[in-house]
Amino acid sequence: MKRSVLTRYRVMAYVTAVMLLLLCTCMVAKYGFDTGEDVTFMVSQAHGVLYIIYLVFAFDLGSKAKWPFGKLLWILLSGTIPFAAFFVERTVVRDVEPLLAGAAAPRPAEA
Repeated sequence: MKRSVLTRYRVMAYVTAVMLLLLCTCMVAKYGFDTGEDVTFMVSQAHGVLYIIYLVFAFDLGSKAKWPFGKLLWILLSGTIPFAAFFVERTVVRDVEPLLAGAAAPRPAEA
């Protein structure tokens, strides 16, 4: 597995998590203070598109890391729970780093 697969996932995990927090803030402004309806719509649309990209990258990483379905599902859903993606991203990096180190290790020469 290439390191770029993990990097793509990490970038989208952070972007998706930040956009979700921004969306939550916009929703509070919209429904709590009756303001910012247009901004809420734009942020929700942006988060939706970015979440789809996050799903693709997370699924790609999960398939290459050969995760079980339950773990992959939790990682895919973490982009919909505020703050969850930050914690899940750290766990994913901790799990995938040994796979990257193993892939980077030189292979012994064949006789």
